[in-house]
Amino acid sequence: MAAMDPLSALLGGIRAEGSVVSHAVLEAPWSIRFVDGAPLTMVSVLRGGGTLLLPDGAEQAVGVGDTAIVRTPETFHLADHPATLDRPHVEYEIACFTADAECTAQDLGGIRWGNEPDGATALIVGAYRASGHRHERLLRALPPVLVINEGTEVCAWLETAAADAALRSPGSQALMDRLLDWALVCTLRTWFDRAGPEAPDWYRGLADPILAPALEAFHARPSERWTVEALATESGVSRALFAKHFTKVMGRPPLTYLTECRMDEAEALLSDTDSSIAQIAKSVGYADAFGFSAAFKRHRDVSPSAFRAHNTP
Repeated sequence: MAAMDPLSALLGGIRAEGSVVSHAVLEAPWSIRFVDGAPLTMVSVLRGGGTLLLPDGAEQAVGVGDTAIVRTPETFHLADHPATLDRPHVEYEIACFTADAECTAQDLGGIRWGNEPDGATALIVGAYRASGHRHERLLRALPPVLVINEGTEVCAWLETAAADAALRSPGSQALMDRLLDWALVCTLRTWFDRAGPEAPDWYRGLADPILAPALEAFHARPSERWTVEALATESGVSRALFAKHFTKVMGRPPLTYLTECRMDEAEALLSDTDSSIAQIAKSVGYADAFGFSAAFKRHRDVSPSAFRAHNTP
């Protein structure tokens, strides 16, 4: 099996699929109401700007070159100005995952690019579907909203791609879906890099020259019976040094981290696959179903079978 780092594994559970609103140019006053219930929504501002109005009452300004990731399934708004919602204005609604959704590559409100007055706001919006439960660990690592400035070069490239997709040529929807997947990965990586101590521990560990080889080995081969000594060997340091440094960087001992990762993976497999308890036990590094079941109940206060029964549709 090919090696997969933690971020790649977590992103595998959340994708853009037919959920693109592109080629949108809006003249003030306007607002967009997001009612998807999507776990993640991405808004890239190509021109102009606006304000995100979040469910808890918080406001976040976004301007040209900004990409915002909003983490909430609740309804929220994007408006040219916070006061716009209380005044007469043009309102759009984004509901890509509803039964009658039409959120494919298209013009929003029939307004096209080019020859627009100064101040027009151009957006690309992507709502991300969740596939199973694997993405939940990623969501826990993110704030309710994060904003990264991507720069004008990226905006120009996104604008060109959106214009191509809006022509509805063969493959245009797949193009925009993959474009948004790429943009999500890039935006999250940039945010994690800049987050410093606020970044999740597994991301900080992968940037640490001592811990990275061991973490990469574990996440590539989670079914192995890892020990602290085996992890230290992967990193080329002594067991004592590895354990001390791991605890300092990651905030807990190595085997505690490994167990947490295994329980997270076991939850995803129990919820999203038909694999037997014995198969799941082996895939997450336990010798038998009995040992795995005991560990799972100890850490999750419920047996694997009961967890599966409660979390499987």
